[in-house]
Amino acid sequence: MLKLNRLTKRFGGLVAVNEVSFEVRQGEIFAVIGPNGAGKSTLLNLISGLFAPDLGTLELLGKDLTQSPPEVRAWHGLGRAFQIVQPFAEMSVRENLLVGALFGKPGTPMAKAKAVVEEVLELTGLAPKADTPAHELTLLEDKRLELARALCTQPRLLLLDEVMAGLRPAEAMEAVELVKKIRASGVTVLFIEHLMPVVRALADRVVVMDYGQVIAEGTYAEVAANPRVREAYLGRSA
Repeated sequence: MLKLNRLTKRFGGLVAVNEVSFEVRQGEIFAVIGPNGAGKSTLLNLISGLFAPDLGTLELLGKDLTQSPPEVRAWHGLGRAFQIVQPFAEMSVRENLLVGALFGKPGTPMAKAKAVVEEVLELTGLAPKADTPAHELTLLEDKRLELARALCTQPRLLLLDEVMAGLRPAEAMEAVELVKKIRASGVTVLFIEHLMPVVRALADRVVVMDYGQVIAEGTYAEVAANPRVREAYLGRSA
């Protein structure tokens, strides 16, 4: 689904992402974890096209998109939900989703876009709130809206940037179940997360970053047992 080869990003003398290589397989839920400043968000910005790499390549479904802008990546099946939710506050939930459905793929007919919106409303549990203005939603509903809007672009691969941030434990577990439903609908998921119970509950495989580099890759159990990971991120007593 996604192949990164020596992807690198520098900011002056700082190497934020240093020759990162890994593959995300179709149908899996793949996590990227690491301490603050490890380069995770920069990596996600490279994958989604907000940053251009200084070195390396990126392939999505076998197509080289290394130099493609974000909208082209979206047209080829890459969606992203952001940590900081910014809906169109005065528009309804349905109208917010319609924006994603119309602009996620060029030339989408209105009838098709509306059908996609209704499917996503049901999938994400937002159907009862479809006509509610976005500014009236709770934080959990806001997070669902962010996910739903990304899903309306009809992605093959969905990037999630700490979408559980700010949620209470019970709410985070609700969000975990939603991500599982998204995968069951046929969407591959790559996510960044600091909450280890969420990573343990969701991830088929995990990449651990530190100082811009990949220091471990494997299942949650494998990386949690890695001494370098325990020292860098999980702590010696984890």
